[in-house]
Amino acid sequence: MNAVRNEVVGFVKAEGRKIRNGEGYELLLRGVGLGSWLLPEGYMWRMPVQGDRPRRIERMVEDLVGREKAEQFWEIYYDRYTSEEDIRQIAVEGFNSVRVPINARMLIEDGEPVTFRAGRIELIDRIIAWCRSYGLYVILDLHGAPGGQTGANIDDSEQDQPELFIHEHYRRMTIELWRMLAERYKDEWIVAGYDLLNEPLPDYFAQYNHLVMPLYKDIVAAIREVDSKHMIILEGVHWSTDWSIFGEKIDDNLMLQFHKYWNNPDTESIQKYLDTREAWDVPIFMGEGGENNKEWYTGAFRLFEDHDISWNFWTWKKMETANSPCSVMKPAGWELLVQYLEGGDQPDLATAEKILWTYLAHIDFHACEYHPEIVNALLRKAPVRIPSIFYGYRGEDVSFGVKAKVEQHIGFRIQDGVKMFFVEGERDKANFQHGGGHRWHDDERICVELAPGDWLAYEFMIVPEESKARYELTLLLSSPHGEGKLLVTLDDQQSVSLDGIGEAWETIVVKPMVSMEQGTHTIVVQAQHHPVRMEWLDIQPVQG
Repeated sequence: MNAVRNEVVGFVKAEGRKIRNGEGYELLLRGVGLGSWLLPEGYMWRMPVQGDRPRRIERMVEDLVGREKAEQFWEIYYDRYTSEEDIRQIAVEGFNSVRVPINARMLIEDGEPVTFRAGRIELIDRIIAWCRSYGLYVILDLHGAPGGQTGANIDDSEQDQPELFIHEHYRRMTIELWRMLAERYKDEWIVAGYDLLNEPLPDYFAQYNHLVMPLYKDIVAAIREVDSKHMIILEGVHWSTDWSIFGEKIDDNLMLQFHKYWNNPDTESIQKYLDTREAWDVPIFMGEGGENNKEWYTGAFRLFEDHDISWNFWTWKKMETANSPCSVMKPAGWELLVQYLEGGDQPDLATAEKILWTYLAHIDFHACEYHPEIVNALLRKAPVRIPSIFYGYRGEDVSFGVKAKVEQHIGFRIQDGVKMFFVEGERDKANFQHGGGHRWHDDERICVELAPGDWLAYEFMIVPEESKARYELTLLLSSPHGEGKLLVTLDDQQSVSLDGIGEAWETIVVKPMVSMEQGTHTIVVQAQHHPVRMEWLDIQPVQG
């Protein structure tokens, strides 16, 4: 079977370069990460470095309200930060999976031998049950291993050292933790796979790189003693970007993971991962990417889709954000907690308790400010604005066609030969290159220029609840010599010619646009007679 259905049914299995569901159909995971739930991260709380990881946040809460109330705080926090309503909304939006970051310290009791906290493990049981009900695969991600696999705030490291690779007892605890999880969930088909270690060993701890694969082998051996069904997911070193540690294929049901935040969303930037996929004959997974703007999202996540790469967005919810779906409102007085961590006066008990319990009220899904435009950008779901430089990534004659390739000077999609430039000149070029191509500012305008006969294809999606709406397409266009003409075609059927495009930039509405069925649609734009410049396409429902 080769059909792609993306249905959530049965155990996920790696088969060659594809993953398949329990019925044998090809599956592409599209998901979100549940960051800061079981491993609270300080930047998602808008905390300074003194509160940048779970143990430091926990210490602050206990110092402010005492141990008994601190325990109450965390029980409510774990219960509310990721709730059934969050899971329901993720499914409604069209995602088919979640990645659950786990902090080992919250699951493992202090002391030897290794024992586990049943009440905390039940939180994972609960989210698995919700995901089974709403049709979302679950990836279990060991984000903070015993001792710390990264040696930084993201793994709740105590000494800013990757002690997992320094002390044998942490290594043993990690193996035992995975054995326990595999034994517990061996028959849970809704669990897609086991992500063994998140982002082990940045370059400044590269002296331990040779220890990663031996640990992976031992973890896999322990898992396979009790669980033969679940997919194993391996991450490279240096923030999961360096795959040079992968020497041999250590399991038959295996997927390799990379992360992508700080570089251009183009094929060149992921070519090394595509090459490894071919060499290893395994599926690959972009397991973390985000913390950016919605324009970048429309390009980056289309890049993964077009290259048949499963993906997971980071992250679903955090405080005061415009680049995640859920934004937690900052409580009044929050700056008092920040100042306290930075060495200021400690708020009195009543004040601290009011601030913290207000925060607990604000993390509820229904109390968050919701940003549907972020979800729409990730999934290319109408309504959505697509920057012109993010045409498809399936290659020449499929996603684009150019009569004569040009040398690309902005360091982006160089191989395609499509002409791109910055409207505002050298200042923007410098900013773009310094930012790695992903953080251009609102006043920076990046455009494509199509010579006569050149064309670009843009895909977008209509979801069921929007399939009865009528849409119109708006383009921002100019023609360097005036008298430009652009042919716009929808799904190889409906074509509209835009004539007389002038030298000045103007927004042009394409009419008529028809009601479209649910599913994927394609807009192709082709210049005719004279060059045409384009900055973006905007697909919006017709009002009224």
